[in-house]
Amino acid sequence: MKVAVFSTEPYDRTFLDAANAASGAEHELIYFDTRLEPHTASLAAEFPAVCAFVNDDIGVETLKILSEGQTRLITLRSTGYNNVDLETASALGIKVTRVTVYSPYSVAEFAICLILALNRKIYRAYNRVRDDNFSLNGLLGFDLHSRTVGIIGTGKIGTICAQILNGFECKLLGYDPYPNPQFEALENTQYVDLPELLATSDVISLHCPLTPENRYLINAATIAQMKPGVMLINTSRGGLVDTQAVIDGIKSGKIGSLGIDVYEREEEIFFKDLSDTIIQDDNFQLLQSFPNVVITSHQGYFTEDALSDIAKTTIENISDFALGNPLKHAIEPPEKNPVSVR
Repeated sequence: MKVAVFSTEPYDRTFLDAANAASGAEHELIYFDTRLEPHTASLAAEFPAVCAFVNDDIGVETLKILSEGQTRLITLRSTGYNNVDLETASALGIKVTRVTVYSPYSVAEFAICLILALNRKIYRAYNRVRDDNFSLNGLLGFDLHSRTVGIIGTGKIGTICAQILNGFECKLLGYDPYPNPQFEALENTQYVDLPELLATSDVISLHCPLTPENRYLINAATIAQMKPGVMLINTSRGGLVDTQAVIDGIKSGKIGSLGIDVYEREEEIFFKDLSDTIIQDDNFQLLQSFPNVVITSHQGYFTEDALSDIAKTTIENISDFALGNPLKHAIEPPEKNPVSVR
């Protein structure tokens, strides 16, 4: 099958080509560096299938152009699908599939990296030593041992994050409308309501998909409920966090440190080399200026294991569609999807 693959980097091509060859399917993968959006959707004309990524714009206008070009499958190289208008896709007869599972350890371990880097000021220490500054002033951290960590979203990634934090003997609070028995079975874990988690956690880590119901879950009102000096970590989706409210929280001291691997307007910034340009997003530039903020460019998933899983499932989705098999990883229209913060 001929597939238009958007938002690709060299590593995407390496893993997709390997998975394609291993499957024996021999799909014709045509790679495009550009994002999939309305003004690039015509590149997929006469392609039965399109492969897209997290920051592609798969809204109404894009879908109409794809449909006119005879596209009948959109397969996502991601678990989240908040960038897809599922109702329009369904109405146009376009099937949408995703990668339901890839190495959950990749993102969980990265969240722990952010916690440790922020707490022990690793990023600041590294830069100081490179300048031959060996002073310890301003690098004071705290023991994670016995601290309270709130985990919002206790699916696979959130639960693995809790497993790792158990090694530090943290007290672990979970919030999820759909409790996970695996989380409950861990030592030192307890489900609480969101206000209690916000009020008692020293560290809060987000592990949720983005849905219309939880957009801006972290906002001025929820930040006001947090402990002074709380550490906030987001490795899930940028839209979970109201950036302006977080900036205000950092300025007031309510948020003591912030680690984010995602950003609510990242589609124009992440996965690109903008080192010779002036970024026009004032909020993003302001966040970068704070000494207690670490920003990474959506790399939590970026391990060999995860990329291999993603490529394998993506090729399986394409093959199932080409052969007329049931689509195991299809995304149903919104009315059939239960709401969850996992």
